[in-house]
Amino acid sequence: MTASLRPAQPGDLAALCRLEQLCFETDHFNRRQLAHLLNRAHALTWVAEDEAQRLVGYATLLLRRNSRMARLYSFCVHPECQGQGVGRRLLDTLEGEARDRGCEGLTLEVRADNRRARALYRRMGFGLRRWLDDYYADGCAAWQMEKSLIPLKTTLVATG
Repeated sequence: MTASLRPAQPGDLAALCRLEQLCFETDHFNRRQLAHLLNRAHALTWVAEDEAQRLVGYATLLLRRNSRMARLYSFCVHPECQGQGVGRRLLDTLEGEARDRGCEGLTLEVRADNRRARALYRRMGFGLRRWLDDYYADGCAAWQMEKSLIPLKTTLVATG
């Protein structure tokens, strides 16, 4: 499946609500919360659309004033589209947005029982930061993960 990515627009609200309900059993955003993220929060939301222009994924990045850290606040891909690179592309896009704004790192929280998401985040360079007991409404713990956006400097050694 080929998905196109674009910044979310206020007109995406209904589709975002449907995607939230589909992807999350608990701890999903309601319409008011999503509208705030789209219109008022210091946040960036990108969506993925399939060929029929159906929303098949989205990701929201929170940017804090006077902070060099960004937070991946919400992230989901339609179950039928998982494993097809949509999530990786969304994460790459938000990482680029964070870098463009001078951020030095990204953080996120992920359900401890969501192995698929944790594996994606590890492949994308995130490391475990700390364990969060009883983080979600259903009592599930979470891992906080972090990724540095500061490029590693390499030193060239002259050989003679």
